[in-house]
Amino acid sequence: MASLLRAAGTWGLFPWRGYCSRGTQGELGKGFVEALKAVVGSPHVSTAAADCEQHGHDESIHRCQPPGAVVWPQNVEQVSRLAALCYSEGVPIIPFGTGTGLEGGVCAVQGGVCVNLTHMDRILKLNPEDFSVVVEPGVTRKVLNTYLRDSGLWFPVDPGADASLCGMVATAASGTNAVRYGTMRDNVLNLEVVLPDGRLLHTAGLGRHFRKSAAGYNLTGLFVGSEGTLGLITAATLRLHPAPEAMVAATCAFPSVQAAVDTTVHILQAAVPVARIEFLDEVMMDACNRHSQLNCSVAPTLFLEFHGSERALAEQIEQAEEITQHNGGSHFCWAKEAEERSRLWAARHNAWYAALALRPGCKGYSTDVCVPISRLPEILVQTKEDLKASGLTGTIVGHVGDGNFHCILVVDPEDPEELDRVKAFGKQLGRRALALHGTCTGEHGIGLGKQQLLQEEVGAVGMETMRQLKAMLDPRGLMNPGKVL
Repeated sequence: MASLLRAAGTWGLFPWRGYCSRGTQGELGKGFVEALKAVVGSPHVSTAAADCEQHGHDESIHRCQPPGAVVWPQNVEQVSRLAALCYSEGVPIIPFGTGTGLEGGVCAVQGGVCVNLTHMDRILKLNPEDFSVVVEPGVTRKVLNTYLRDSGLWFPVDPGADASLCGMVATAASGTNAVRYGTMRDNVLNLEVVLPDGRLLHTAGLGRHFRKSAAGYNLTGLFVGSEGTLGLITAATLRLHPAPEAMVAATCAFPSVQAAVDTTVHILQAAVPVARIEFLDEVMMDACNRHSQLNCSVAPTLFLEFHGSERALAEQIEQAEEITQHNGGSHFCWAKEAEERSRLWAARHNAWYAALALRPGCKGYSTDVCVPISRLPEILVQTKEDLKASGLTGTIVGHVGDGNFHCILVVDPEDPEELDRVKAFGKQLGRRALALHGTCTGEHGIGLGKQQLLQEEVGAVGMETMRQLKAMLDPRGLMNPGKVL
């Protein structure tokens, strides 16, 4: 164990193993590729440069060595056999969902095999009386909610992108509805996980879907947010919620960032049961107006949504209007029809692409911090000043109802000086969040870009504990190496 932990102190946790033919990192031997085909079938294995390159990056600015092969298993038995094969040969394994991550979590920094789980796309079991559902990793949140449409239930965790649900588990995703319904950590009841050596684990016990338990260690929670570094999630049992009787959305413009964020804090302090409360600065609003053909005021703006009965909504709306007016809010526009609400939230979800359109041909880098609600006005006002002073092209947007926000910075990836300024800005913001007793990532994860900030957040003992857990579950260091730790 001591030797394992000493090795864990190196970058990427474990050294590269020389399984590659002709000594080239990422190039798999012909015999090994044939062994992969024997597990999943030749049509489901690719070593083509285009496929490997596509699976070597996500939506982030991180670009790394692509995997040596991509495989598409069709069932959990194949995943188990693939893991056992890679484990026996010392080949790294990188799980892949829809590729919508923002921290380089799918980059194959040591080559290896990318396991694309999207062909496993069945909804295995719906338990409407127990408000739960079991899904395979290829099921996306939109597909699930379409399936649930006539059941009176829905799955509310909404990170914006139509991400795979098990990918959302792996990154502990959050999103616009978290202020009322919680994050993935609050909505996962059980997981089926293939461990690095091929063994199958059911984190809460086979077939179980209870709401709470005091039985031993929380294995389910251990894998939520593990970013593919501990195992491959092959099924998730998720908590469902009753579909709201009615929904109303609104936008409201403010004279300053301070006024908008103060309104957020006051709404929460007044215990108004808001379902969504999103902040967009004036740069982001201008970009969304142009990208999504909106006609909103170019000013710091809150997007809000309320869920409940018609009677409850009337009371919530009255409280929210009173608070916003007290803080100088204006241009309060309500959207009650489903089509209006969908258009409004589609614009919010497309904020990433709206920001990219500010500099065509450039790439996006999204910061992601979260602080206690009481410190939100302080950090947002300071961040706005820092962004103006930096000379970078960027916007501020966030799920401010739970203290989480992002700066979307648009950068020329071929300009090293600008890239350095973007990275420095991100580290400065992360450290400011830590100084205010917050976290360096509210939902995007650590991936490649925030490993130093994680060390500063959890301290030496926290990092050593994480390394011990990694070494115990993945002693050969094969699961998504080079990430998180």
